[in-house]
Amino acid sequence: MFEKVLLSWGGGKDCALALYEISKSGQYEVSALLTTVTEDYDRISMHGVRRTLLEKQAASVGIPLEKVFIPANAANEEYENGIRLVLNKHRSLGVSSVVFGDIFLEDLRKYREENLARIGMRGLFPLWKRDTGDLAHRFIDLGFRAIITCVDTHALGKEFVGREYNLDFLGELPPGVDLCGENGEFHSFVYDGPIFRNRILFRKGESLLRDNRFYFQDLVEPE
Repeated sequence: MFEKVLLSWGGGKDCALALYEISKSGQYEVSALLTTVTEDYDRISMHGVRRTLLEKQAASVGIPLEKVFIPANAANEEYENGIRLVLNKHRSLGVSSVVFGDIFLEDLRKYREENLARIGMRGLFPLWKRDTGDLAHRFIDLGFRAIITCVDTHALGKEFVGREYNLDFLGELPPGVDLCGENGEFHSFVYDGPIFRNRILFRKGESLLRDNRFYFQDLVEPE
């Protein structure tokens, strides 16, 4: 009997690797990919990827997509209310847990677990406390392909946005930058790998600076 779970999905490498790991375990049935979309931009929150590409990811993975739309600059309470409505719906359908790709941020894990506990659910963290260098190389060795869609210029130069997440990228990261970007140094979009039925096609659009801090690489569907 499989345990029914949701998987928190931002379209990047950590959630993709978390999905790979729980699928490999043979213990879980992923009912849906849970994604927060900023309705003002119609893009994945924080990662900046267009909703249309997100939907292609879910179709290729073969798991339904559960989108939670929130306004730009939404207050925490607004975000939590939107998530809670969706979680309660899935809990009534037999979902008991939510899977996250978090690796070592204790405060974030505590925040997630406390919110889930309020509605009788729990969090699963298949990558928790694993070495981020090992995880980065495992992701690449498994044949996953990802592109960097956002960098925090407090940690990285704009020349890193739009690059492939590969060994060259890892080797050029400045000292102190986590190889998985776990501190928010960068975000990614996974477009190929062992969890996908087919590669997600896209082309690079423009890159732009937002909030005087974050560089985003726009990805658009091929013409």
